Amino acid sequence: MKKVTYLAILEPGPSGYSVYFPDFPGCISFGKTFEKAIAMGQEALTLHYYGLEKDHDMIPEPSQSLNPEDLIGNIIAPITIYPELYSEERRNRRVKTNTTIPAWLKEKAEEQGINFSRVLESALMERLGS
Repeated sequence: MKKVTYLAILEPGPSGYSVYFPDFPGCISFGKTFEKAIAMGQEALTLHYYGLEKDHDMIPEPSQSLNPEDLIGNIIAPITIYPELYSEERRNRRVKTNTTIPAWLKEKAEEQGINFSRVLESALMERLGS
């Protein structure tokens, strides 16, 4: 399973910690406590990485060093994500879809306790050869 680690900058403030990633401009987060900031930063980084991947955009390599100005008064923390795990979870999540069938068919299927979602999923997988 692929894992990548990026450096996060946690900037302490009066109500918590702002989190940003020099390698990912625009990827920011916040947490009221250090632990929450790390967790929220990991979530933000995972979603940002996923979005870049999905859009076929360039994904930056993790920096090995930071701008010295970023270090003043801030906390640097490595944050690890598992992009393939998240992609697989997103791909296999259940989503609602609306479909229309004749009333008599719906009634007959309900009488027999048929699971509409399972039947539709099986039929689509068979039709698509998956």
